[in-house]
Amino acid sequence: MFRNRSMLHDQIRRFASVCDLKLPSTSSRFINKKMNLIGMTLEDLRDELKRSTPHAKKYTALQIWQHMYRRGSTEFNDMPNISKDLRAELASKYEISYGEVKFDKTALDTTRKFLIGFNTRQDPRAIVETVIIPESKRSTLCVSSQIGCSLKCSFCHTGTQKLERSLTSGEVVGQYMIAASNCNDFPLVVENKKRTISNMVFMGQGEPLYNWRNVSKAVKILTDPEGLNWSKSKITISTSGVAPLIPKIATDLGVSLAISLHATNNSLRDILVPLNKTYPLEAVLEACRMYAYSMNHHHNSSHRRRITFEYVMLDHVNDSLSEARDLAKLLKQLPAHVNLIPFNPWPGSGYESTKMEKIEQFAQVVIDGGVHCTVRRPRGQDIMAACGQLKSSEEKKKNRC
Repeated sequence: MFRNRSMLHDQIRRFASVCDLKLPSTSSRFINKKMNLIGMTLEDLRDELKRSTPHAKKYTALQIWQHMYRRGSTEFNDMPNISKDLRAELASKYEISYGEVKFDKTALDTTRKFLIGFNTRQDPRAIVETVIIPESKRSTLCVSSQIGCSLKCSFCHTGTQKLERSLTSGEVVGQYMIAASNCNDFPLVVENKKRTISNMVFMGQGEPLYNWRNVSKAVKILTDPEGLNWSKSKITISTSGVAPLIPKIATDLGVSLAISLHATNNSLRDILVPLNKTYPLEAVLEACRMYAYSMNHHHNSSHRRRITFEYVMLDHVNDSLSEARDLAKLLKQLPAHVNLIPFNPWPGSGYESTKMEKIEQFAQVVIDGGVHCTVRRPRGQDIMAACGQLKSSEEKKKNRC
């Protein structure tokens, strides 16, 4: 498919450091007086305490870490195994902050959506969306990686919002901590207690791989066995196709992968997903093969980890049965799972959703072609729960005031 495989290897070597990718700046414009411990790795925390409180015991960092991530503590006074004097000293230098819940609304189908702000008194635009999607056997948390988005996918409402900046690792982790706290998932140490939030997807605002440094650090915090101990198979990073970094999701993180595909040929995908002009289908699919190879050979998986290919169903745009056959041919040689997504219209989009009957027919053609395929059912429509819509509606209200 991608004839000169070495070209992609060269790109990956070139872009192995995110510094080469001209990513949006992730540095905060404003500095808080106290340093936030959320977003540090355990090793970062050890180094920080060694610098700032050298008289603290070697195991103090682990004690704080486990209070934060196993018990959900946000106050040092709630850490009784740390001395009173040290607790006071820590409180004078540090904070444990997840962010501010600006909006919390539950849909009729129990989908729950948060608007979360980060230091908004100084930066009012620093607001993102986080969504909890409950199902019968699991609940999935959809987190954002950037404030806004630069990719301008033509069917996506978030693409109409200007990219403000990338989130820090603490702001990514903070979204989970807010959701888990609101679901009473803490403390995690209670025997036989089942977590409400069982899966996590990076499918909110922004392109996660254009914030690789902070997203990868957040994933390492989430999966640290001394703390939150998330299973890597339960975390999925979704990308619109930043091909050079796709294999690193396997080699560096070992988590699941989803591709925002939406078309079976480059000419249409150039329109729907403009990033395709930089990384065309051939490059993206070759990167997926490299991801699959690494996952199968370096992570001791008992079964092949499927790659999810997201495909939004747009009426008379990409939903013909011939395109379903093309989709099956395109993905048949990969451990692929196609997720068909009915389009949720928004004002000015110019698109309409394919009728459900036709979506089911499309799915059956893909299945008959030898590729696993499911249909994602619309969720949270009464609170405008499609990606980006809640923030957009809140912004419009502010603009009218």
